[in-house]
Amino acid sequence: MHQAMYWEKAEGDKIQCLLCPQQCIIAPGRKGFCRVRLNEGGKLYSINYGRCSSYGMDPIEKKPLYHFYPGSYIFSAGTFGCNFRCGFCQNWSIAQGDPETITVTPASLCEIGGAAEQGHRSVGIAYTYSEPFMWYEFVLDTAKLARDAGLKNVLVTNGFINPEPLEEIMPFIDAMNIDVKAFNDGYYNETCVGELHPVLKTVEEAAKHCHVEITTLLVTGLNDSDDEISDLVDWLAGIDSEIPLHFSRYFPNYKMDLPPTPVETMERARELALQKLSYVYLGNVPGADGSNTYCPQCGNLLINRKGYRAANMGLENKKCRSCGRKINIEGDFAPA
Repeated sequence: MHQAMYWEKAEGDKIQCLLCPQQCIIAPGRKGFCRVRLNEGGKLYSINYGRCSSYGMDPIEKKPLYHFYPGSYIFSAGTFGCNFRCGFCQNWSIAQGDPETITVTPASLCEIGGAAEQGHRSVGIAYTYSEPFMWYEFVLDTAKLARDAGLKNVLVTNGFINPEPLEEIMPFIDAMNIDVKAFNDGYYNETCVGELHPVLKTVEEAAKHCHVEITTLLVTGLNDSDDEISDLVDWLAGIDSEIPLHFSRYFPNYKMDLPPTPVETMERARELALQKLSYVYLGNVPGADGSNTYCPQCGNLLINRKGYRAANMGLENKKCRSCGRKINIEGDFAPA
């Protein structure tokens, strides 16, 4: 175990965890809502420090990040535990289960994260699979070493974190894909056992410091109305209309057995979003044109994607080769 950050003593021998907005009051010998922060002897400990449940070399587009070092690879690693209880969770076996783990150190993860695998050299480390903020102390220690080693740090997160720990880790983070799971509190309360407002604040703050892309899983009848999508798009455009938005198609998983989201719903959402945002993508829709990047000004095809493979078709020095419009791309396009 590793002593945790962000907590204070509460009444009796209880502890108030201050890492995320769940604000758990943890009794002696008990864990918080996330299942990975334990009150032991009047101190709070992280029980998953250095315990890695999943890892692998992935295309950056799989995160999904379409505008951050496109065409490159990144080493992905994650642990168990989560501060949400999403009924549709695709990684529930590690987020809510008790998976086997291997032991890693920040130094060893950085060494792996900067290595090459099957001809692919990683640009850095993506903290993903389950909620990386529930691996906070390990991610912070690793991100500092990775930054010193010239590696990029990426968080794939639900964004449900308190302002102070977010502020401490942000100087070491290069990119984030943040899930905005819906734009209504009822969905967050009932489907995710969380809240919307802290996630919005995380996006607003992160956008000031690093590259940000947003993912929203559309679930028919729960978060896919035209009004809700318009509200989401208005809010995101108010931060920066250049932030890429990914609409992901829902399929039944874990405890949710609703029918898959119709492709027509996905296409309608993209159509609405493109009225105010420059880059809108569709995920889990095979063969859809919505995975390509087009110039917002002239419509020229810039990046062609097939699965997780990306090909540079019209980018030159991060500008559209046809009209010269600057494109929101962070980092160089990886050579084919």
